[in-house]
Amino acid sequence: MLSPFILAFTAIFVALDIIGAIPMYLSMTKELSREARVRIVNTSMAVALIVAMVFAFIGNGIFEHLGIRLPDFKIAGGIILLLISLSDLLAGPESQNRGSGSTGIVPLAVPLITGPGVLTTLILQVADHGYLITLAALVSNYLIAWWSLRNCDLIKRIIGKDGTVILSKIAALLLSAIAVSMIRAGVVETIGQNFIKP
Repeated sequence: MLSPFILAFTAIFVALDIIGAIPMYLSMTKELSREARVRIVNTSMAVALIVAMVFAFIGNGIFEHLGIRLPDFKIAGGIILLLISLSDLLAGPESQNRGSGSTGIVPLAVPLITGPGVLTTLILQVADHGYLITLAALVSNYLIAWWSLRNCDLIKRIIGKDGTVILSKIAALLLSAIAVSMIRAGVVETIGQNFIKP
């Protein structure tokens, strides 16, 4: 029970990359009061969690309706995660301040917190470990994300601006490795389903 939870937790944690989101969040909310920032974090995290949980339950149904097999999604999802991770790895310091200027549910809840990387990872973790373990890992990660955003000033003072960038790059590197693993698994499963008959 513990090992699958750790695997699911780690995959979601890396895809979420909340430390990497802190500089962007600070930039979007720098002119707001402490009370307004707390309210935005509470609302946005609740919406992000609801969106993620709903997708975890209906995602497979959508794929079945569209005729998408799990190996197909592993390959496509792996490519998406790889592109996201490469974008983070190759992005310059100026990209940390990008944003739409809105500080509400969009873009903080979706897609900054619950983005394509998290949604892709959720579907794959549900397939590998089931709903109970995946949702437990999801809620645990979002509680950490909520605490981190509530205390982002403290975190930034402790690890510094360079520290947040370094941790974000490490998370992006790990995410790229997970992406390659997904693509490899999808290709192997596709070959097995198409060419290896019982």
